[in-house]
Amino acid sequence: MGSISTEKNALVFGASGITGWAIVNAILNGYPSPESFSRVSALTNRPLPPDVAQWPQSGKLNVVSGVDLLQGTQADLERNLKERVAEVEKTTHVYFFAYVMDTDPEKEVQINVDLLRRAVTAVEKLSTHLEFVVLPTGTKNFPWSENLPLQESHPRIPEPYASQMFYYNQLDLLKSLSQGKNWTFCDIIPDVIVGFVPNNNVYCLAQWLALYLSLCREIHGAGAEVVFPGTNKSWTIQSNDSSQDIIARFAIYASLNPAVGRAQSFNAADSAQSSSWSTKWPIICDYFGLKGAAPTNGPGPDPPTFLRENQEKWFELEKRYSLQTGRVGGNQRSFEAFPAFIMSMFDFDRQLDLSQMHKAWGEGKEEVGTKEAWYTAFDRFRNSRIIP
Repeated sequence: MGSISTEKNALVFGASGITGWAIVNAILNGYPSPESFSRVSALTNRPLPPDVAQWPQSGKLNVVSGVDLLQGTQADLERNLKERVAEVEKTTHVYFFAYVMDTDPEKEVQINVDLLRRAVTAVEKLSTHLEFVVLPTGTKNFPWSENLPLQESHPRIPEPYASQMFYYNQLDLLKSLSQGKNWTFCDIIPDVIVGFVPNNNVYCLAQWLALYLSLCREIHGAGAEVVFPGTNKSWTIQSNDSSQDIIARFAIYASLNPAVGRAQSFNAADSAQSSSWSTKWPIICDYFGLKGAAPTNGPGPDPPTFLRENQEKWFELEKRYSLQTGRVGGNQRSFEAFPAFIMSMFDFDRQLDLSQMHKAWGEGKEEVGTKEAWYTAFDRFRNSRIIP
């Protein structure tokens, strides 16, 4: 059995991803207080130099790159973590944001369940102080229906689809692993995540739009009209954006208050008030000095296709403004279907009920609007010299 430690030490798997990055950033910026954590170890698959990471300088931070959770035996992984993660034996909080995509649902389930099992089993073996594990899931959890807004209490999607949903398998695993232990867990359910990533990320819509709209501004000039890339139907659907900072801060709060978060699921989003692309798109475009327009005669250009077809112009921008390279042109980590998937195929209402999140958060509850959420992400891309 583990023991409760007064010293809190966070271990973040997938720390260069959209939400993993934000977890580390929130802790280093003193959320919920500068004394909340003594150390945060950020595990990344790819190297993440400090000037690229854009995290505050801190003696609390330990960045460990190149840890492959699926490489070698369980004993190999435990030895690797023990050797490379300073004070891993003092880990109290695990934020698990590692993920491997596979187009085969069965393989995706197997891979991601193995990732979680190996990570949690290793931390349990190495630290007797583990208190809490946070796992992200998503709105794919929910059976789509007219039973809106979506609540955490809604039943799982039916078979045969349920068995192909790796979120369910991960949650069942955590329930099993935590049985009779001193540690517990919660899962956080966002919808579309709005945020910054220091390395290229196939699931970062804000990065796709930041690149696309920056190039639109360069080619068409200030004040140009940019038609929404999605469909007429998706233009008006209601949903709730989930900014990386809101997700991270609530996840940290829930993990530090296990009486609130114990074995719970929480929808996590920016505001209890849902919104549509018809209100968001003009605000997003305005950041770049452009005019967002509705898709009255069909959708506008597909952002990845536009970037690929005009990549020489983008390379000129990179040289002129000394931008980071590798986001446009032949990058295998650029999953080009993602923007269309989010802005066209997600063409149904799916607003979230945030009452459980807000009740748990209590006086610490935060809400942000479209402008703050998206502009914060765009500012971070600009500060990182990813966009001009």
